[in-house]
Amino acid sequence: MRVVIAEDNVLLAGGLELLLATKGFEVAAVAGDAPAFLDAVAAHRPDIAIVDVRLPPSFRDEGVHAALRARREHGALPILVLSQYVERDYAGELLSDGRGGIGYLLKDRIGRVAEFVDAVRRVAAGGTAMDPEVVAQLLTRRAGDPLDALTVREREALALMAQGHDNATIAERMHISENAVHKHVGNIFAKLGLAPDDSGHRRVRAVLAYLDGTSRTPDPPSGTAR
Repeated sequence: MRVVIAEDNVLLAGGLELLLATKGFEVAAVAGDAPAFLDAVAAHRPDIAIVDVRLPPSFRDEGVHAALRARREHGALPILVLSQYVERDYAGELLSDGRGGIGYLLKDRIGRVAEFVDAVRRVAAGGTAMDPEVVAQLLTRRAGDPLDALTVREREALALMAQGHDNATIAERMHISENAVHKHVGNIFAKLGLAPDDSGHRRVRAVLAYLDGTSRTPDPPSGTAR
């Protein structure tokens, strides 16, 4: 699997390159700024790009904008964005084009190698990976919030769903059967007034949109809740 990295911190970029190489990835290029990243994507046509949110020269959101441009120009290129801090607005911006192959993780997750590599592979395969800290902020209760109607276990399932996990992984994390997860998911969608959906990425988008308050109307369902 071919990867392009956009990271201006030389030590972090080198560490990422080494980690990915030891896990069987081919790192085609490492770019230190947005223009170099876009050139590398055009030259190497990677299977996934890993991009720092903040790149030179202003160190604001050049990475996000470069990632979105790369997706527009190169057929929904899978993108995993890394950030030092939780910046919840980026989650909605990255998911706004409605296509899969999107991830947003804190840089601390790189140290959890198995989880990080799983996220890279999931995003490259067209899935979604959202950092648990981002999801936790979105789950913060507000007065009169419909989330209050969820049970503790339903909230746990909702958080895992929003991170991009499928039912099998949620069942494993919660130590319950997939049938029990199916029931939790159905209850969650019913209580939050979301249309059930069998598409993994569309399901994640619907949940994140609801939690972020950006939309209460997900895409039309393609099947039943999983």
